[in-house]
Amino acid sequence: MTWNKIMECVPNFSEGRDPEKIDKIVAPFRAKAGVKLLDYSNDEDHNRLVVTLVGEPEALCDALFESIGIAIELIDLNHHKGQHPRMGAVDVVPFIPIKNVTMEEAVLLSHKLAERVADAYQLPVFLYEKSASSPQRENLAAIRKGEFEGMADKILLPEWKPDFGPAQRHPTAGTVAIGARMPLVAYNINLNTPSLEIATDIAKKIRFIGGGLRYCKAMGVELTDRGITQVSINMTDYSKTALYRAFELVRIEARRYGVSIVGSEIIGLVPMEALIDTAAYYLGLENFTMEQVLEARIME
Repeated sequence: MTWNKIMECVPNFSEGRDPEKIDKIVAPFRAKAGVKLLDYSNDEDHNRLVVTLVGEPEALCDALFESIGIAIELIDLNHHKGQHPRMGAVDVVPFIPIKNVTMEEAVLLSHKLAERVADAYQLPVFLYEKSASSPQRENLAAIRKGEFEGMADKILLPEWKPDFGPAQRHPTAGTVAIGARMPLVAYNINLNTPSLEIATDIAKKIRFIGGGLRYCKAMGVELTDRGITQVSINMTDYSKTALYRAFELVRIEARRYGVSIVGSEIIGLVPMEALIDTAAYYLGLENFTMEQVLEARIME
């Protein structure tokens, strides 16, 4: 890639079960000048699609606009069920500055896409994280509370008037959150218990809002096809709270229920530094730095 400016975006769509719909939603990101599709993964239990792409800001914005329109046409949340909270067919669209772009530019791009989406599709848009118009809108969970079903009444409250678009929930596509943020690691830890109550209790104890780890958001999720549960985690700043800390704290809290960890997974892409930090911890490496990673030196 010879792009001067590189922005990342990780849009989440409320469709994880229909391959045909997923292909149509992802199609605008393929073979487009100025845009590169890095990864996409769907989860049937969550009923959610997570796409990771990078590109030049304007080209990225155009591709997202097209994909959002397709998702609005294909997804009807009145018939959507899944373990992951959702308020929109396109649930969240975060911009992440990567190269030669600032957070301020990411915020401006989020505003531009938000206004364009609201005007063209009559979709209510909330700005969140660094783009938020007020402190109560910085946290995505606060905006999403009530989900699609509860948003019909919530959006009518003066304090929850959308930043762009009509103050009325879209009848099938709901609402969307668009914003700018730092890189996030979606990290899930699986438990050998079918009890959602146990997974939820562990999630409450490890997340920051419950007195747990800083830069950690978590919730309990059922994986019905496997007969187990999961602590689904978003690490909002892996450089300050490492993945291994979340893993070990889940292990400690699970012990009180006689439950153990059976595996973990990363959704989408992850910065190399996040994994190196965890590997160094478990291997007991002394004075190890990223400078000793072959791939990191090659990419300099």
